[in-house]
Amino acid sequence: MLYFHFMDKLFAYSAKYFGFFLRINKLILSSNPSSMKKLLLCFFLYATCSIAQTTSIDSIFSGGQYRSYRLYVPASYNGVTPRPLVINLHGYTSNAQQQQLLSNFMPIADTANFIMVLPNGSYSNGQRFWNAGISPTLVNDINFLSALIDSIDLTYNINLNKVYSTGMSNGGFMSYTLACELSNRIAAIASVSGSIFTPQYGVNCNPKHPVPVMQIHGTADATVPFSGDINMAPIDSVINYWVTVNSCNSTPTFSTIPNVNTADGCTAVRYLYNGGNSGSTVELYKIIGGGHTWPGFPFGGVVTNMDFNASVEIWRFFNKYTLSSLTSISENEQLNKSVRVYPNPTNSILHFEFNTDYQNPISIEIVDILGKVMFSEPTIVDYISVENLNPGIYFLSVKTKDSIEATVKFIKN
Repeated sequence: MLYFHFMDKLFAYSAKYFGFFLRINKLILSSNPSSMKKLLLCFFLYATCSIAQTTSIDSIFSGGQYRSYRLYVPASYNGVTPRPLVINLHGYTSNAQQQQLLSNFMPIADTANFIMVLPNGSYSNGQRFWNAGISPTLVNDINFLSALIDSIDLTYNINLNKVYSTGMSNGGFMSYTLACELSNRIAAIASVSGSIFTPQYGVNCNPKHPVPVMQIHGTADATVPFSGDINMAPIDSVINYWVTVNSCNSTPTFSTIPNVNTADGCTAVRYLYNGGNSGSTVELYKIIGGGHTWPGFPFGGVVTNMDFNASVEIWRFFNKYTLSSLTSISENEQLNKSVRVYPNPTNSILHFEFNTDYQNPISIEIVDILGKVMFSEPTIVDYISVENLNPGIYFLSVKTKDSIEATVKFIKN
């Protein structure tokens, strides 16, 4: 019975025909529970088959083992225009398929034209998990997820300027870990029912740029308590930490989410901390009375908030940010006005010029956001072909005979 309840709750719906399903649900549930269970099973089979038609399953070798993942590519993808990438991480004991159905980003991806990857965590004591700053001796999930971005980018035209991470519970913890330790590749994160483990909180967190953060959390969450515990930071502390990191306004804008579903047993309010560096913000959706759930998921239980859809709000939040707008580079003030690159962004040729106060550079160098040298030229030139560079953020460094360096950021489309 527990098995069927879990299957009914987690899988038995189709995004395409969800409205129809709810209408049938009201007609059948009260009069014939047995028929309802059969209907749920039919929708489970339909949803699984429907997703299978548009989702590929693959793996990469990382950390001495093969790591599997699911990749959802919208039908509109044609390979011409670079597409954003959303990393969607499951919770502890869950898996990629369950997270795909739980979050139901597929209709949003189809409309917004982004690619979604759902990796599987590794095993510990027979359960899948993410090493979200838990122990350095466990599997390195940061390396795995960074390598996964590279692997997908080899096959698909990914906009590396728009890579985001979200996740449920342990997946939310891992998203915070990426914000702390892989910020050079992640533009923004969203955590649903996740937090930060206390050993990482304020200690092992060193983002390289402001990281926009969204947190969605229930005050009655018994798995990851809103008030925290000995292992997990309180949600208010997590929010205050990122407000400080991003230099946002300490006083938020407060709004109440309309209580359109009075039967879900909870309500929601939103706190928006804006005014952060490089336009960054922090958002908190506080679910009053909400449990360890994903808002908008129709089979999450009576304390799953149905007044808003978490996935819709997460994409709305992500879509405001690009890595280039959040990344800054310390440029030598003496040379700030002496080096100009154009066009920026560029598709093929990057021109640069120096004014009369700055001549005779002895080397030109291009490095990527990981510090890898992509081009080095010891003689004087005034343009470089960047056609073979992958789309993303790069830095042009100029060194003079006096060893003075200027560094200018540019984007390859």
